[in-house]
Amino acid sequence: MMIDSTNALMAQAQASAQYGSQNNVSNRASQLTDGHIKTEAQARKAGQEFESMFLGQMLSHMFAGIETNETFGGGHGETMMRSLLVDEYAKEMTRAGGIGIADAVTREILKVQEG
Repeated sequence: MMIDSTNALMAQAQASAQYGSQNNVSNRASQLTDGHIKTEAQARKAGQEFESMFLGQMLSHMFAGIETNETFGGGHGETMMRSLLVDEYAKEMTRAGGIGIADAVTREILKVQEG
């Protein structure tokens, strides 16, 4: 019984964390259209944040099916920390040059603000 309630709490924590990050992304997207971004540097930062979020979503699906060996990892701690690790992977990939989404988003933000 204890294991079932622990699994339920873990699932709820993961769902809350995922909802929080998605809510943050929607808030950030609405800020892009409300004129909160005033400079090219802010537009570039928003583009990089968007690319990092996109890569994080893609990586999280990739890691979803990976099971870990209980001897060298696994457990509830790894389950909770995996999303943080995936987010850091995505940020580092973006800092290393990414896949080009940040540049496209930056151009579109600047185009919308000009016209």
